[in-house]
Amino acid sequence: MTDRPIKVLIAKPGLDGHDRGAKVLARGLRDEGFEVVYTGLRQTPEMVATAALQEDVDVVGLSILSGAHMTLVPRICALLTAEGLDDVMVVVGGIIPDDDAAELREAGVSGIFGPGTTIAEVAGYLRANARPRA
Repeated sequence: MTDRPIKVLIAKPGLDGHDRGAKVLARGLRDEGFEVVYTGLRQTPEMVATAALQEDVDVVGLSILSGAHMTLVPRICALLTAEGLDDVMVVVGGIIPDDDAAELREAGVSGIFGPGTTIAEVAGYLRANARPRA
C-alpha cells in the first residue's frame, strides 16, 4: 500500500466544448487532497488512454455532455484494458440517461455522476472505491 494520494485523470472526450464542470471538479478534487491531471477539451479515446498510461493514474474521470457517451466510453474502457490498465477505475459525469447506465457499467464504468452531484460526493466515492495502483 502506498501513501501517495489517489491520482485522477479528468478528461473531456469527443467534441463537447463545455468544460466548466470538469475544471471545477478538477480543482475541487485537488482541494480534497487528490492528485489531478486535466487533459483539456476534445480528447480522442486514444489520447485519454495514452494520458492514463503516461500519468500512471488510479482513476479516469470522463466528463461528457454531448450525448456521445455510448460510443466514447466503451472505446476508452477497451483501450485502457488493451494498455493493461484494467485496474484503473473509470467514472463518468455529465448527461447520462438512466437507460444507458447498465451498458456503461458492463463496459467497465464504476460510477456515474449526473448534474447536481457535489464534489464531496465524488470525492467520497473515490476514497471508498479507488485504490492507488502499485
